[in-house]
Amino acid sequence: MPRKTVARIDTRALRHNYRLACRLASPARAMAVIKADGYGHGIREVARALASDAPKFAVACLEEALAIREAGVDHPVVLLQGMHSAEDVATCVREGFEVVVHSRYQLDWLAQAGETPTVWVKVNTGMNRLGFAPSALADVMARLGTIAAAEKVAGFVTHFACADDISSDDTDQQTRIFSEAVVDWPKLEKSASNSAAHFLPAQPSFDWTRPGIMLYGASPTLGKTGPELGLEAVMTLEAPLTAVRTLKPGESVGYGYSWTATRETRMGIVAIGYGDGYPRHAGTGTPAWVGGNRIRLIGRVSMDMLAVDLTGAPNACPGDSVELWGRHVSVDEVAQHAGTIGYELLTGITARVPRLYENSGNAAAG
Repeated sequence: MPRKTVARIDTRALRHNYRLACRLASPARAMAVIKADGYGHGIREVARALASDAPKFAVACLEEALAIREAGVDHPVVLLQGMHSAEDVATCVREGFEVVVHSRYQLDWLAQAGETPTVWVKVNTGMNRLGFAPSALADVMARLGTIAAAEKVAGFVTHFACADDISSDDTDQQTRIFSEAVVDWPKLEKSASNSAAHFLPAQPSFDWTRPGIMLYGASPTLGKTGPELGLEAVMTLEAPLTAVRTLKPGESVGYGYSWTATRETRMGIVAIGYGDGYPRHAGTGTPAWVGGNRIRLIGRVSMDMLAVDLTGAPNACPGDSVELWGRHVSVDEVAQHAGTIGYELLTGITARVPRLYENSGNAAAG
């Protein structure tokens, strides 16, 4: 019988979070970002769950877009990194994918193709990863005019670097640069807002926003957890208690003896570790939950197990399910203790952990 370490995926919560993004984005529309295997939740299942709500999806690369088609979902899909080879052009045309163009070599590939997909032009407004400088847009648009029919040019996109920090004025500056850069093409659509920008007061939404991490219930905003922003946890990571014992003062647990009992302590071992994607750097004090009680990790996380202090859960016993994050413990709290962000935790859960889909009409294992 397999161990009961699972990631429960609540598709009702997923839809709740997407609808919140839509309300915050209005009157703009929201394309659901489901890259990185749906932020670790399963791209095929996420696409199916959001198909009745989201008019458009966004992914990083071609293989993710093809996974959406394999799921039987025929929505428009935007490839945020565009094409990675000239051969991708024909596939994008055939499948109806929309591509972001950020470099001149991609324009060359489009020029060599007999037919072009729908194109978005990436504008570098200061993040300096991908995109054309504002001063280059006139030339880029003129080149596109010789390559693609006018109706094949959807519009412009940019990406914010500091929208997670509400005290920063960098997003205002990037918004201004973007608005000024595209002013000569008023009829084309524009997209700028990531998840964090949905929560910035008075932030223009343009025509399309691109909610990502917020769809999965984790916070995109510094100093806030997902629940504090009105988001609901989509993934609940659970594992069973496999052993319970009492440690005497002076006894230690785990590799390196990094935690030693200072008093008699009831301790439990949970069947999950960094081999499952739980962060190894989540040290003593990281919260978990069992049987209606908050508990804490103690000592080092091992590959397949970790230890918890059961002082706050005196009735917990082997076989009980421990929530590592989810409805009762925010993934953002765990991330803070591990010195990282919720994005990394959610996308890092390995294939060894089965995904169980709930509230989708029929629960299924992924």
